[in-house]
Amino acid sequence: MIEPAPGILLIADPFLKDPNFLRTVVFLCEHKEEGSFGFVLNRQYENTLDELIPELEGHKLPVFYGGPVQIDSLHFLHQYPDLIPGGQEVIKGVYWGGDFDALVNLVKSGAIDTNKIRFYIGYSGWSEGQLDSEMNEKTWLTVKANRKLVFHKDFTEIWKDSLRHMGGDYEMMVNFPIDPQLN
Repeated sequence: MIEPAPGILLIADPFLKDPNFLRTVVFLCEHKEEGSFGFVLNRQYENTLDELIPELEGHKLPVFYGGPVQIDSLHFLHQYPDLIPGGQEVIKGVYWGGDFDALVNLVKSGAIDTNKIRFYIGYSGWSEGQLDSEMNEKTWLTVKANRKLVFHKDFTEIWKDSLRHMGGDYEMMVNFPIDPQLN
């Protein structure tokens, strides 16, 4: 199992019952002794971007539920370091954050491919030692992230495709029922 670090995907164990993380994949952006944070990649939020940012009227881009922490904050991942200054590279070619005004102008002007950007309301966060504890409890499976998974064309397939990315016996887990007692 790969240790948590920036650029690692946390894949919810097939039998994890926590409703916040049921069958989710979290892209870790930061993992330090004092805590960790990332974004749930595969849970679409009920509002589109233009409903949250009035100046982007007409830009009905999907927004994802990044996690249960600070759900009044908006974050983004992107592939445009030259056009959106101030972003932090998490893995090769994937950046977190940056100049939001520059991003808004790029979206409004149609100058970027909106498939290369993802918006998140809130984030997933762990205090000091909390994620390590969850790892010891086998709550999460881990695999190195790649751009294809982070910017997946079909968010409903990210959990299964992340397990397939792990390979071997993990591929069988894609067919596990949510509650094995119902079999």
